Amino acid sequence: MKRRFDKMHGLGNDFVIVDARQEPFEVTPALARAIADRRTGVGCDQLIVLEPSDTADLRMRIWNSDGGEVESCGNATRCVVQLTGVRRIDTAGGLLEGEALGGQVEVSIGEPRFAWDQIPLAYAMDTNPLPMAWDELEQPFAVNVGNPHLVFFVPDAGEVPLKELGPTIENDPAFPERINVNVATIAGNRLKLRTFERGAGETLACGTGACASAVAAIATRRAESPVQVEMGGGSLTIEWSPGEPIRMRGGATHVFSGELDLDALQ
Repeated sequence: MKRRFDKMHGLGNDFVIVDARQEPFEVTPALARAIADRRTGVGCDQLIVLEPSDTADLRMRIWNSDGGEVESCGNATRCVVQLTGVRRIDTAGGLLEGEALGGQVEVSIGEPRFAWDQIPLAYAMDTNPLPMAWDELEQPFAVNVGNPHLVFFVPDAGEVPLKELGPTIENDPAFPERINVNVATIAGNRLKLRTFERGAGETLACGTGACASAVAAIATRRAESPVQVEMGGGSLTIEWSPGEPIRMRGGATHVFSGELDLDALQ
């Protein structure tokens, strides 16, 4: 059985996108892992499936490369807006709105959530800062921007052993839905950012990670809106004021279209 797909990326954070608005597409964790495999599948950080929605132009579902389904993805949202031309997208993390602006896409991902049970955490504690530490990483800012994030402000993000610490923090029992881990360095009104995504590992860029880190920088008065967030794959501009939705602007690139041979992937 064959199924058409589009391969896209947002600053190097790459996706296989399947449009299932007319014909359903059943995803299992095993199938998501097979498609995401960079040796025997198409290869991607996330599998994106577009479905009908009663409340928006479409519903976007997201599976990480480990086969786990997650709530939201900022880079994927920009790619879906660029690919389909829609403006309102329903996700498990909430309603997102976007607009294609030539070579860039601007997306509104709603208001950040800061309460311990909104992150969520396993038990009540402060979230700014979170009174926890893992080796050299301590007292992060916790925020949910459609999915859960920790933001650590560090002197040099490039020196943090994120591949070693990321899995430990992601799977800490304090985070019942696991957690995304960001290390950010302030440089004027810019952030240099690395993100370890739950279920995917360190990626070249993370849209919700950029939003979470910019919100953390603004909320702690380390920076002012708009914030330029620089990642391995490029940069995003993030705007946010307390009580307002987060707005993210950046590129979205179509790489190629193809067909999945689902029988070969089973």
